[in-house]
Amino acid sequence: MVTGETNAKRQINKECIINSLPGDLIERIFFRLPVSTLLRCVGVCKHWHDFIRDPQFVTSHLQRAHHYALLFFPQGLVSGQLYPSDAILIDKTWSPSTYAVPVIGPDDFLFGSCNGLLGLYTKTSTIKIANFTTGECMHLEKPAKNTRGDHFSFYSFGFHPVTKEYKITHFLGDCVEGRPRNKDKFSVIQVYTFGGEKWKDIPTPEALSLNSVRNSGIVNVDGTMYWLNEDKIASWQHTLMSFDLRVESFATIQLPVEREDHDYFGPRKFWIRDIYGKLCIVTAQTARYDAGILLGELQIWTLDNPVEQRWSQKYNIKNPPNYIPGPQFVHRDRILAQSFSSVGSYELIGENIEISFSKMAELFDFRPHKLYSMQSYICVKSLVCLDVYKKAGIVRRPKQQVGWQLKKWGAWENELREIEKMRSKIHKLEHKFLGLADQMVEIYQFLEDKPHEIAEHVRMELNQVLQDKPENTNQPRFLRRLNWVEQKRDAEELISRSKKMSARFEAIKQAHLNICSLLRSYLLDQGISIPDVSSTDDKNEEENLAC
Repeated sequence: MVTGETNAKRQINKECIINSLPGDLIERIFFRLPVSTLLRCVGVCKHWHDFIRDPQFVTSHLQRAHHYALLFFPQGLVSGQLYPSDAILIDKTWSPSTYAVPVIGPDDFLFGSCNGLLGLYTKTSTIKIANFTTGECMHLEKPAKNTRGDHFSFYSFGFHPVTKEYKITHFLGDCVEGRPRNKDKFSVIQVYTFGGEKWKDIPTPEALSLNSVRNSGIVNVDGTMYWLNEDKIASWQHTLMSFDLRVESFATIQLPVEREDHDYFGPRKFWIRDIYGKLCIVTAQTARYDAGILLGELQIWTLDNPVEQRWSQKYNIKNPPNYIPGPQFVHRDRILAQSFSSVGSYELIGENIEISFSKMAELFDFRPHKLYSMQSYICVKSLVCLDVYKKAGIVRRPKQQVGWQLKKWGAWENELREIEKMRSKIHKLEHKFLGLADQMVEIYQFLEDKPHEIAEHVRMELNQVLQDKPENTNQPRFLRRLNWVEQKRDAEELISRSKKMSARFEAIKQAHLNICSLLRSYLLDQGISIPDVSSTDDKNEEENLAC
C-alpha cells in the first residue's frame, strides 16, 4: 500500500526533475504552449509562475505567437431589433471561432488592437483596455468630460517598440461657442501613456480634418500613428499626417504621384491600412451616382521610407470588393471581404490581380449584422499583463450594471435561456427514446428467435426504428457564451433535432402497432383465439416537443 507521504515525496522528486532542466529548454517547451495552457501552468509552482510572468519571456512569447484575424461587428438595430457587438476570430487554418470574445461587451466598440490587448470604447465615462485571451481588463477615465459628439473612431491605440510604452490617442473636435462640433475639424490630440496620471493635450500644427479621420481610418505602425488629411492643393487632394508616439511630434508626408482618373467614374475614395506591418494607402474611384460602389482598379501603395517619403505600388486589383475593412484587411495572403450576406476571402497573389466573386472562399454568414460594418484586425494571443498600470489615478472601477446586466439586453438573455431549456428538453426526450427502443427490443426478442417469417418482419420493424437512434446524447451544455454565428447554428441544430424526435416517436409507435398486428395474425393462424383488445394510444410524445 502506497502511503500519502510516499506520494508526496514522489511528487516533490518529479518537480525537482522538471525544474532542474536547463532554463533554455524549459523556455523552448513553454514557447510551444498556447496561452490558455500557460495560464494553468502559472499555478503549478512558484518557479513556473515567475518564469512565465517574467517580462522577457512575455515579450519572447509574443514575438512567436500565431496571428489571428479578429473580425468585429458593432451593435446595431436591424428590423427594429437591437443586436449586440460581437467578434469572430479566424485562425491560421481559416476556421472561424466558436465562442464569443469574453471581454467584448454588447455595447462596446473596438478602436484598436495591440500585442493582444484590445481598446474598447464604451458609452459610459470610461474606455476599456482588455487582454482578450487572459480576460484581464482596465477601465480608464475618458479625456473630455463633455463627450457629446464623441465617437469611437476618434480614438487610437499604439505601442512604441523602443520605449515599450502603450499609448491611447484621442482626436478632440474643435468647439464653437463652448459646444463640440466633432464632425469637422480638430486642433488638439489628447494622449494617455499607460501608467500615467492624466491625459495630455498636444496641439496640432494647424486645424485638421476630422472627417478624413472618420472616413479613412487610423493606423499605428512601428510606434507612429498615421491618418489622412484633406489638402486641396496636394496630390489626390490629401496628405498623410503622422504622429510619433515616442517624441509626440507631427509630420506631413506627401502621397504618391497622382495618376489620371477616368472621367466616366466618380470621385476617388481613400483608406489608410496596415498590410504586414507596412503603412499602405488604398484608393479607387467610385461610381458617379453611387459612392458605395467601387469601379476601375483598386490601387494599394506602400510607404517604403517615411523619411524619404518614398512609395511603391504594391497591388493593382481589378473588380475589387466595394468595402475595404480596416485597419488590416489582408491575412495570410488573402483579402478579407464582406459581400452580400457573407464574409469571405480572396487570394492575393502577384501585383496585378483580378477578383472574381465566384472564387470567394466563404467563411461565415454575418447576418443579422449590417453590411459594410465589419472591422478587421490582425492580432495575437498574448500574456501581456495590465496589473502594473492599474495603480494610476486615471483608472476607474466600472459601474455595477454594465454589459449583459443592463435591462435592454434582458430579452436577448431570455432568448438564450429558452434555447438552453429547449436543449435540456430534447436531451431528456432523446434518452427516453433510447430507453423505449431498448424496451421494445427486449419485449420482442423472443419473436426474432422463432423459425417463422414473422421473425423476419419483426426484425425489419426493429431495424427501422434503431437505424435512426440519436447520437451524442451526452453532449454537455456550453459553459461559455457562443458568438452569434455559432448561436444561429446551434439554434438551427436544436430545431432539427426537435423535428427528428417527433418523427422518431411516431416511427416507434408505428413499429409497435405493426408488430402487434403481425403477432395477432400469427396467433390466429395458429388457431389461438385472442380477445379483441383495442390499442391504447399513449400520449403523443410530440406534445413534449413544444419548444
